[in-house]
Amino acid sequence: MEYYSTNDVNVKATLKEAVVRGLAPDRGLFMPERLTSLPQAFFNNIANMSLQEISFVIANTLFGDDIDSEVLKDIVYDTMNFEIPLVYINENRYSLELFHGPTLAFKDVGARFMARLLGHFNSKNSGTTVNVLVATSGDTGSAVANGFLGVPGVRVFVLYPQGKVSKIQEAQFTTLGQNITAIEVNGTFDDCQALVKNAFMDSDLNAAMKLTSANSINVARFLPQMFYYFYAYAQLAKRGQDLNNIVFSVPSGNFGNICAGLIGKAMGLPIKRFIAANNRNDIFFKYLQTGKYEPKASISTIANAMDVGDPSNFVRILDLYKHSHSSICADISGCTYTDEQISETLATTYSKEGYLLDPHGAVAYRALLENLKSDETGIFIETAHPAKFKDTVERIISDNVVIPARLEAFMKGKKESVKMPATFSIFKNYLLSKA
Repeated sequence: MEYYSTNDVNVKATLKEAVVRGLAPDRGLFMPERLTSLPQAFFNNIANMSLQEISFVIANTLFGDDIDSEVLKDIVYDTMNFEIPLVYINENRYSLELFHGPTLAFKDVGARFMARLLGHFNSKNSGTTVNVLVATSGDTGSAVANGFLGVPGVRVFVLYPQGKVSKIQEAQFTTLGQNITAIEVNGTFDDCQALVKNAFMDSDLNAAMKLTSANSINVARFLPQMFYYFYAYAQLAKRGQDLNNIVFSVPSGNFGNICAGLIGKAMGLPIKRFIAANNRNDIFFKYLQTGKYEPKASISTIANAMDVGDPSNFVRILDLYKHSHSSICADISGCTYTDEQISETLATTYSKEGYLLDPHGAVAYRALLENLKSDETGIFIETAHPAKFKDTVERIISDNVVIPARLEAFMKGKKESVKMPATFSIFKNYLLSKA
């Protein structure tokens, strides 16, 4: 199957080219040329299938024309080797806990899949070094860095905004060494993302070194994220729950997460609607209201991974719905919350339900509390373990948050980073020095 650019359907690439390039040569994002509907037999039997079995069926439907089935199965089973439980909260609301992977964040799914797929493609080019550039507002950096750690022929450069990620998140990608370099940018996430995108468009850099992206702009990062939407559906089916009115509430920053769910819906997953839950970075919320997309500088919040002022994957949503504002609004509603509202939801849920949210999950859960109808079943995406935001969460709940052993191990490492202004010429020269 070929992948076309969101800027021009005539700009196409193979799966390998799309994964290795990351960004289309015309600066667009790659999209699959067709979305095959999954057969009804799959849904009839889904309650009896494991996460790995479900994920392989979806991956094979998407990528089966381009990768040997056994190789793809190995990649899927290696990637999805942890549980993603659906946890009952109250009434008709559930939490889909995506923090049981190696770095305790939802991005373990896409990052690990991409790392193994890129490693597979690169293994056929002996002696070639691929340089992975990734901008992070928190969890992407840790998931990508740990996914690619020690992978032969791959170097990773993680760009992150100085002082705008939690200490635990920072430790997960600044203490690894080996083939991982952390670049501490004096700016915002949007600045980091701009540096990465500009690097892909620079002829000097591309002539000197092979570059790719591990952000959700890469098809191998965002498409596998639909695995867990199907698995959430399977867990509801196994419990004998009503499957006719499922609503997903998704904490949304760069919009790769919700975009994967929308593509799952396009492939037949019977989701009634989505809620794009935003913090104060309300660009998409305003688009839904006005039909105008007006990016702006990001605002720092306690839900820092969602501090994005120009979401990259918005163009994919436009493309998927053929730029129809009414069609987008028919499937997606939006909401936006302040730090005070996020804190209130986190504290109240902990005291009344005994369930500890992270700030991002709190945004999505509040959206369900305010927007879910009585005949609907709501699932919110809990994207990261609350301990990754230990200081913030403890201040809100006035209680201790236990740090899992896996996170403790990162905190014991020595931080190493390259400090850099948000200036492309300086970033370019730094990369050229590594070519």
